[in-house]
Amino acid sequence: MVITLESIEKARLVVRAALDKKAKDVVVLELKGLSIISDYFVICSGESTTQVRSIVDNIEKKLREEALKPSGIEGYNLNQWVLMDYGDVIVHEIGRAHV
Repeated sequence: MVITLESIEKARLVVRAALDKKAKDVVVLELKGLSIISDYFVICSGESTTQVRSIVDNIEKKLREEALKPSGIEGYNLNQWVLMDYGDVIVHEIGRAHV
């Protein structure tokens, strides 16, 4: 039996994982009824490229523990701006130098 998380629960899990690694400026935008792309955008920032990588790695780890894998991760190698696509939840992690 496969149990799936509702999109709001998934967004909350992303926020908790980001805050565990001291993400700054965390914002959740609800897009239900406004966009067919996603239900939620989670936006946050990190102070350095090392912190950006740490935040992204922790989000991916925590969601994988719930059997959730991103359909794509863009920008990971540069660690300045990273996009994680979980379908109904999109995560934007931005380095503070780029805010």
